[in-house]
Amino acid sequence: MKSDLYWMNIALEQAKLAFQNDEVPIGAILVKNDKLMAKDHNRVNELKDPLAHAEKLIIEKMIQNGEKFLSEYTLYVTTEPCLMCAGMIIWTRVSRVVFGCYDPKAGSSGSIYNALLDNNFNHNPILKAGVMKIESAEILKKFFAEKR
Repeated sequence: MKSDLYWMNIALEQAKLAFQNDEVPIGAILVKNDKLMAKDHNRVNELKDPLAHAEKLIIEKMIQNGEKFLSEYTLYVTTEPCLMCAGMIIWTRVSRVVFGCYDPKAGSSGSIYNALLDNNFNHNPILKAGVMKIESAEILKKFFAEKR
């Protein structure tokens, strides 16, 4: 079985693609039974859609492929999910979420709020933070430093 580090490296490659395309460098993948099922990165500018977050795009791909619930999937994402993405994770019942760095301005998986572990919702995934947190944070810092 492949490690969280192995899978997060693939998510980080997606973040690098986002960076190259002048998108906020966040990448995400979905894994089921130790197999990569979907991968993408932020595409807000490309799609002219402020909701085109990496997590949302790959969850939508799985739904379009006929999956209703993602209860056997692990989501790897380089940055802590925002509230919108956390909601999608809850409603699609992703079983496990692994992320890199925290997002102190928009994170809803431990920073500002932890929607994923809020017992008021009908589903709470297993949550693991900090996998490749330095690499995930560095690419964001570099991206925003170049914007200033």
